[in-house]
Amino acid sequence: MKTEVLQSIKKTEEESRSLIQAAREQKTKMLVDARTEAENQIAKETEGAEEYKAKRISDAHAEAKKKSAVIIADGEKQAASVRADSKKNLEVAVDQLVNQFKVKLNV
Repeated sequence: MKTEVLQSIKKTEEESRSLIQAAREQKTKMLVDARTEAENQIAKETEGAEEYKAKRISDAHAEAKKKSAVIIADGEKQAASVRADSKKNLEVAVDQLVNQFKVKLNV
């Protein structure tokens, strides 16, 4: 009877060790799987963030080009207006100089 009890205890201890070992292995596997999943998620989110950043930069460049085109067009209109005004003023100034010259010649 004692041997049976001892054998039963020994068998139970072996089963316990086996269960503990299986639990440890399962724990290790779960940790490895969790780390792998976390790394994959980080990589995925990093890629998403890079794509978002690239799109935002591209959108900003496009917006800057539009604004630049508007500014350039406005500048060209202003330059044309100034040129036209200066031509008008030049003609008036030349006429005034010629008239003043004529007046001095007639003096």
